[in-house]
Amino acid sequence: MDTSGKDDSSFGYEVVLTQSDKSTPCCPHGPTLLFEKVRKDGERGRRFYACSACRDRKDCNFFQWEDEKISEARLLAREAENKLKRPLYSQQQCVARFRQFLSQPTDEKKFCGDCQTLLLPDEISEHASHSCLSVSASQLRRPSVLLRPLVDKKSNAQYLFTERTSRFLLDTLVAMGYHKVLCVGTPRLHEFIKLGNLETWKSKPLKSLLLDIDFRYAQFYSQDEFCHYNMFNHHFFDSEASSAVLQAFLSERNGEKVVMVADPPFGGLVRPLANSFSLMSRTWTTLQNAFSPEHSAECNADMPMIWIFPYFFEPRILECFPTFSMLDYQVDYDNHSLYKHGKTGRKQSPVRLFTNITAAHFVLPQEEGYRFCDICKRYVCSLNQHCAKCNVCPSKDGRQWRHCSLCEKCVKPSWQHCQSCGRCALPDHLCDRSNTGKVGCFHCTSLDHKRSACPLKHISSSKRGGKKKGSATRCPVKTKRNTNKAAVL
Repeated sequence: MDTSGKDDSSFGYEVVLTQSDKSTPCCPHGPTLLFEKVRKDGERGRRFYACSACRDRKDCNFFQWEDEKISEARLLAREAENKLKRPLYSQQQCVARFRQFLSQPTDEKKFCGDCQTLLLPDEISEHASHSCLSVSASQLRRPSVLLRPLVDKKSNAQYLFTERTSRFLLDTLVAMGYHKVLCVGTPRLHEFIKLGNLETWKSKPLKSLLLDIDFRYAQFYSQDEFCHYNMFNHHFFDSEASSAVLQAFLSERNGEKVVMVADPPFGGLVRPLANSFSLMSRTWTTLQNAFSPEHSAECNADMPMIWIFPYFFEPRILECFPTFSMLDYQVDYDNHSLYKHGKTGRKQSPVRLFTNITAAHFVLPQEEGYRFCDICKRYVCSLNQHCAKCNVCPSKDGRQWRHCSLCEKCVKPSWQHCQSCGRCALPDHLCDRSNTGKVGCFHCTSLDHKRSACPLKHISSSKRGGKKKGSATRCPVKTKRNTNKAAVL
């Protein structure tokens, strides 16, 4: 669902977090979320249900007013549509098929690239016109390489960790003494753990459980290794069986420490994600109290968590999890053109680790330019210099920030103090926007409408002879305009 507002009087849409029950309508992605429109004057609009996982109606067009009465015929039609969109095989059937697949001769082990399916011998002829290839044992251990990544950034985007990031996370968790890793939307890390068990930790293997909305991974893992899960509404599609698997995994019997590593789609809403992670943490706490009642007073802490998200979401994440801190480590991805390690300036990866684990426990690699700050007691990037006035290493984006005495805080190096606005901002920002509180149009800069209503939104700036000047005035500091979107982050 698109969460941008439709008119100038609206802030947009807010999620109303409620406990899902039988009355909550469901779409193919599980129980829907309740939204309401919030206006600047505090007035709240009519509530409605929409898909939890998809913010774009093109991906899931479910919509229902909260107070809308649904006929029996429509409910039956909706249930029939949901059934049609379920996977062809159940997870139990996928496990049985995988066992049968492994028993086949090497030359008969085929994978259909068009259908993204492992083929049994009697199915190969049906896919004769498709792009099929033979798969080896090593390829079966790397399903994230074999499968085609999903690329919808608003629902189920699959940006897969590079080997650098996977190795760092894995080595760090092992050094901290964790024995179980709950991989939420991190199939590449799940793979590396299983590969490490075969190559490195044969005597004392790590345990890993993958929770992911991409059911294709059910073809490669047992029911104790994979659960079909929607992290936006904390929904297990195979509810009873998967819930039992999760509870068994979260229990720390025999001193097996658990940690959660989550890598949600960057277009996802923070509050629903935080609610799901809180529910998992609550389950973990309940299990620790049940197995160690004599230490129940000590078991009120949250489950150790690592949430991987862009740094500019820090205020929203800290609002939900005040005990979290953001690390300077830059996460990079194999299949993302921008989020790569080794770039400089604004082109650096903005993805960071948010965690409730003590920051000093994360030893960032010095060969990549990280250093330890004795004052902050954590590792920071080399350009993140400690500010004596703020008493913190302030940089969020990997560049060296500078202290503004007028704002009494550190700001990005590209920002300058604007006397009209009374704050630091980009040199070519629109002063009147900050003074009036109006957002205006990001396409033509007019304050009279938003981009969605802009009459010139389908015309490029080159065709219309440059951007139209709105009623707002430019900041008096003259500078060459930077069109890099990362500059505003």
